[in-house]
Amino acid sequence: MKLTDLVCPEAILIQLTADERDDVIRELVVSLGKAGKIASNDVETVIKSVIDRENEASTGIGKGVAVPHVKCSSIKSPIAAFGYCKKGLDFNSLDKQPVYSVFLLISPTDDADAHIAAMEVIFKNLQKDDFRSFLKQAKCVDDVVILLKEADANEI
Repeated sequence: MKLTDLVCPEAILIQLTADERDDVIRELVVSLGKAGKIASNDVETVIKSVIDRENEASTGIGKGVAVPHVKCSSIKSPIAAFGYCKKGLDFNSLDKQPVYSVFLLISPTDDADAHIAAMEVIFKNLQKDDFRSFLKQAKCVDDVVILLKEADANEI
């Protein structure tokens, strides 16, 4: 599985407008809905599920990133959105530092292997200092798409 298989280009938000965790989750889920990756009648349910999951345990993994994720029965294959917030967000991260980059992952409920594979590819890349740094430097959606392609090709 590759990042470019997961991240929906129409759901890459270079500058999140929301500045609170739950609002960021809403903004990212809505972007996947607008891109046609989540049925419009499922958007509110997915938002609630992601927030409920986040309330159980923070997905702010440290180093300025968070990966909120949930499984959804109407999703056929994993899909992700990406958002960046220049001023940082309180995501109750493990390192207590602000979050700047957020990858939101929605996976099918009946395919645990696909969910794990998607999480692995996201986390593998987020562990790389250069990858996180380049995400911060992206000025447009195309910059992020190019970065994802380079990460998939192990050029980062």
